Amino acid sequence: MTTGTTSEISTFKGQERRLRADRIGLPGLLLSVVAASAPLMVTAGVMPTTYGTMALVGQPLLFVILGVVLTLFSFGYAEMSRHVHNAGAFYAYIARGLGGTAGAAASVVALVAYSPMQFGIYGIFGYELSGLLDKHLGISVAWWVPALAAVIVVGVLGWLKIDLSAKVLGVLLLIECVMVVAFDVAGVASPGPEGVSFHAFDPATLGGGGLGTALCFTIAAFVGFEQAAVYAEETSRPNVVVARVTFLAVGFVALFFAVSSWALSVAAGPGSIVGLAQEQGPNLLFGLTEDRLGGTFTDLMHVFYVTGMFAAMLSFHNVVARYAFAMGREGLLPAAVGRTSRASGAPAYGSLLQSGVSLLAVLLFALTDGRPHGDPTAPVLRLFTWSGNVGALGIIVLMAAASAAVIAFFVRRGAARAQAPRLVASGVAGAALLVIAAYAVKDFDVLLGADPGSPLRWILPGTIGAAVVAGIGYGIVLKYVRPGVHGTIGLGNEAFQLEKAAAAAERG
Repeated sequence: MTTGTTSEISTFKGQERRLRADRIGLPGLLLSVVAASAPLMVTAGVMPTTYGTMALVGQPLLFVILGVVLTLFSFGYAEMSRHVHNAGAFYAYIARGLGGTAGAAASVVALVAYSPMQFGIYGIFGYELSGLLDKHLGISVAWWVPALAAVIVVGVLGWLKIDLSAKVLGVLLLIECVMVVAFDVAGVASPGPEGVSFHAFDPATLGGGGLGTALCFTIAAFVGFEQAAVYAEETSRPNVVVARVTFLAVGFVALFFAVSSWALSVAAGPGSIVGLAQEQGPNLLFGLTEDRLGGTFTDLMHVFYVTGMFAAMLSFHNVVARYAFAMGREGLLPAAVGRTSRASGAPAYGSLLQSGVSLLAVLLFALTDGRPHGDPTAPVLRLFTWSGNVGALGIIVLMAAASAAVIAFFVRRGAARAQAPRLVASGVAGAALLVIAAYAVKDFDVLLGADPGSPLRWILPGTIGAAVVAGIGYGIVLKYVRPGVHGTIGLGNEAFQLEKAAAAAERG
């Protein structure tokens, strides 16, 4: 059906096969993608882990360095968003630059990468919320009970329109950012025994064997900024909004986390931060906050630590649902997944699929609750650690491949000279991302906290390699068995227009 009205969607195959346009503007999109970075969760969880496990005082400098790398990546990535509007984002870009087979592989990797990151947050969310219920209300529940409840609530919001999700994400995100900033100010105003020090920005602090692993942890904190492209079909001006949000998000995350990790080091003292992080872990932030801002503020911060996790879960859910929708629309998944809700225009069936998979993942780890050795934290910690690191590795691989795709796309279009600065930036960023990916695989035992001889150090990162191989195989099969599908991978709604033109030519 074709229509010229603004209330419906103009698409050859019907409005249920396309996401609703004009549903989210720049502020809502920025809030949605930054929410995936979970500022409070990173400040309370990732930063103390990086300080303690890797024994690197220079974590703030790492955020600056990676901010530069990902800004270079964004020059090509954002320019690509002006030419390709597809909810499949990464896999669509890679297909347009490197071909349909590479695009099919990227689509599989995207699902295998983004989904586990959401699973991991479900686990830690359930564990933290069960602790709060026990502490403040005397209600004792297993971690998987609130985790399963979160799967249901997130699924309902995912079924509804993006406007509601953006509002939920925005309110939670703003509150947790304000609380982290309050700690930053208090930490610098009342520093540790060494006073206000910029020692954490000294390049000499990056020496040691933990650098590669710290890079992996730190880059995982940025995950989310790249999601703006997923919403391109739902914005009013995708040619402008997606690029702006991408740069604003990576800039905000780099600055916010660099300042917050520095404030942690100042509050604890550069000479004490590693020891305190090893001793207190995620409680480091809350302990330093209570000393400066009191117990009531700290209790509230702990509550919004949990709600920030919820915001991140919702953000990742929305992204995976849209990837699934795009794949269903293009024939990479069953066609039913590529349909939207008539009422809201949201990718409802992609959302339903993601909710089902999340439910199974949480149940799988819940079945091992209390093992081994009666340790109730073992399943949830494995879920969070295993899933988060596998997901981060997959997204690093996707970004490296997207950098190569950007170069190939513009070279093939004869725009290499005009886009030369962006192509150089993409090349540098892609090379840096490959180095980080290699470090991640090499040091995966450290990321997991496992024994160097553990088979998991190869099995878990191997899932990303297996996804690449399976995706390439799937793409090759499509090329020969369903060439029509293979030829339109990454085209999205543009494929509808090609089909419409072909039908008109046949009638003519």
